[in-house]
Amino acid sequence: MKKYIQLTAGRGPVECARAVALVANELQKELPNIQIVDSEEHKTAPGCFMSITFGSEEEIPESTINAWEGTVQWRSTRNTYRPGHKRSNWFVGVHFIDPLSLPSINDIDIEYETCRSGGKGGQNVNKVESAVRAIHKPTGMAVKCSEERSQFQNKTRARERLLLKLAEARTDAENQARDAAWSQHDSLIRGNPVKSFRGPL
Repeated sequence: MKKYIQLTAGRGPVECARAVALVANELQKELPNIQIVDSEEHKTAPGCFMSITFGSEEEIPESTINAWEGTVQWRSTRNTYRPGHKRSNWFVGVHFIDPLSLPSINDIDIEYETCRSGGKGGQNVNKVESAVRAIHKPTGMAVKCSEERSQFQNKTRARERLLLKLAEARTDAENQARDAAWSQHDSLIRGNPVKSFRGPL
């Protein structure tokens, strides 16, 4: 059974997006067989991610889940993004998602469109419509997958990616509601990370 691991910068600044990439590297050291299934790169900073979602086909030890689930701190020893900034602690949310907790959606609510992959890959990539765009009609949310050569494989991955996006949207909504109710406790929550790392951003 596949389990997903989502790392998110929330609404944090670029330093948090960089911390997501650095924490992802640390997580991969502990779980070398996980693979990225989705990511959202920062709009202006290459190598920085607002979120990264991993998938694992293998069972993840409960001890690992307990050690990582929650807020992870990255204490920066050098900030190349804002060198004069006084803040040195940046926080990343880490959440483990079971397939059963993904949104249950009806396949008739998903519309698939095929299109050319474009980019590198030779004439075959440009001529064959192997890329697939999956659209969740009730919400208008859409994702595109073009990594695979097979249209069927891209369709399967696009559906998986759409489910993850819907789960992420639901989690964000829940987090925003909780943050609104508990905003006065933000400093307390951020001050109690489950893990802490140290290094340059």
